[in-house]
Amino acid sequence: MRGRCPRCGEGHLFNGFLTIAPACEVCGLDYSFADPADGPAFFVMCFACVPAVLFAIWLEVAFQAPYWVHLVTTLPLLLLTCIPPLRPLKGWLVASQYYYKAEEGRRVIAPSAPEGRTGA
Repeated sequence: MRGRCPRCGEGHLFNGFLTIAPACEVCGLDYSFADPADGPAFFVMCFACVPAVLFAIWLEVAFQAPYWVHLVTTLPLLLLTCIPPLRPLKGWLVASQYYYKAEEGRRVIAPSAPEGRTGA
């Protein structure tokens, strides 16, 4: 949540607003394992965009507001509810990947059974 290294809690996790640093400058943890992909955007859309869009629909139905009213009210609401949570959510997803040792999915081939033995 604070944008710090998931291992030591001291180094910076981000280089910019949403760019993940290559490694922790304190403990040297390589952040190449971190790939939150579209996770932060998904959570923001679920918890921030849906209420903002419902507000816009309510504003239109209740007051039949002109477009400039939507521009002045709904657009800032969308920006204020969507952009600030992106960084903490991305940090949380990276920390979760580190904590649970999430890795790229691989196909595991089971060893074959020895001669004369069956799996049942």
